[in-house]
Amino acid sequence: MISYFLNKLFYALLTLLGVITVIFLLFNVLPGDPAKMMLGQNQSAEQVEAVRKKYGFDKPKLTQYFYYLNDLSPLSFHNTNPESYTHLTNDKYTFSKLFTVGKTTTAIKYPYLRESFTKQGKKVSEVIGETLPNTFVLAVSAIVIAIILGLVFGVISAIYKDTWLDKFIQIISTVGMSVPSFFSAILFAWLFGFVLHKYTNLEMTGSLYELDDFGESVHIKWKNLILPAIVLGIRPLAVVIQLMRNSLLEVMSQDYIRTARAKGLNEYQIIKNHAVKNAMNPVVTAISGWFASMLAGAVFVEYIFGWNGLGKEIVNALNMMDLPVIMGSVLVIAIIFIIINIFVDVIYTWLDPKVKLD
Repeated sequence: MISYFLNKLFYALLTLLGVITVIFLLFNVLPGDPAKMMLGQNQSAEQVEAVRKKYGFDKPKLTQYFYYLNDLSPLSFHNTNPESYTHLTNDKYTFSKLFTVGKTTTAIKYPYLRESFTKQGKKVSEVIGETLPNTFVLAVSAIVIAIILGLVFGVISAIYKDTWLDKFIQIISTVGMSVPSFFSAILFAWLFGFVLHKYTNLEMTGSLYELDDFGESVHIKWKNLILPAIVLGIRPLAVVIQLMRNSLLEVMSQDYIRTARAKGLNEYQIIKNHAVKNAMNPVVTAISGWFASMLAGAVFVEYIFGWNGLGKEIVNALNMMDLPVIMGSVLVIAIIFIIINIFVDVIYTWLDPKVKLD
């Protein structure tokens, strides 16, 4: 078990380093001066030069890359020179000094994702911290809808194989997989938030937290979660239905199922106690992948419904060329992917005792 997690941790760090490298190279070959992006249109040459020096933009690209790694690493090395970019400051890092050798201080700190270009003085970690919980709530709600309905309809479709009910469920799931999320979002917002508003009492746009009419207090509006969660859950729902149906049909043809029937167990007991659990492996794989991708793929859904999550923040950052927010958001999503993949491997051992963590 320990060797497995150490091995996983090693490959996770390699993957993360690759993601960081790609992110840095991708956004540092873009045209434009980062210092001017931060300052906007009204800047003097002195201000631009000061920002370049402060953030290390005047250094060679390779040096900037190592600066970026040093900012992200929990164990980092810093110069004792106050004018150096890597100098430890309380307003930049939350850190604990370990030791100092010559002019280099080694410290343990929280990863530093730098500051937003457009939100002056605001750290990227704060921007992500304000928006990621909303996206997490949306993604969890969508995946819960997909899991519950997907498993139910998948089992029903398998039980009533080749009947009109099975064919109807298959048609609906195929349509759900083929329709793009942005089109579903527009359609649902227009139909249920506008045309049928007086019956549904749902809005076309709205986030989880909203100000009251007087702008004095913030209230949670759970009804704003309904439409985006359903839209975001449509495609994984369709995938879960298909996988559960096919996997259950395969399991139901196994020898141990025939043995259970021979022992006199009814179909309900066989499906509940034996078939469903063994049919869950491919479903777990799909659910884990979809949950991680939802955090990244909620961009269009959040933007169309006005949901103040990480996806909407990424779109705004792209429009404003706020590179640190984009880079930090992509990095956080990559970390979530890695954590979920490790978590899924552990779940496999519960679903199938034959699977061992080596």
